[in-house]
Amino acid sequence: MNRKGKVFFKNNYAGIISEDESGYSFVYDEEYIANNFPPISLTLPLIDKNFFSKTMFPFFDGLIPEGWLLKIAQENWKLNPKDRMGLLLSVCKDCIGAVSLVPIEESDNE
Repeated sequence: MNRKGKVFFKNNYAGIISEDESGYSFVYDEEYIANNFPPISLTLPLIDKNFFSKTMFPFFDGLIPEGWLLKIAQENWKLNPKDRMGLLLSVCKDCIGAVSLVPIEESDNE
C-alpha cells in the first residue's frame, strides 16, 4: 500500500509525505524551495532531498493528537492507533499550528 499526503506550511504547499512497504519519505516541492520558504521542521531542512525513515518522522508523528482527542478520532473514524500514516492523513487536515496535511487519493494526478 502506498499512501501520500500534501503537506502545507502556513497554507503554502510545501511537499509530499508518503508511505510504502519500505517506510516513509518526505520531499519538498521545488517551487517551495525556490521561494525560500522556511523549513517545516528543523529536522527536515529546506533542501532538495528525499528524506526517508523506516518509522514515522518524529515531526509528523508529533502532529497526531494524543489522549482523549486521539480516542475520539479513533472511535469516530474507526482508526487503528498503530496506523500512524492513517491517523496523520485523517486527523491532521486542520492541525493546531502552521502545518496541515491533505490526503492524496490514488486517482489524483501528481
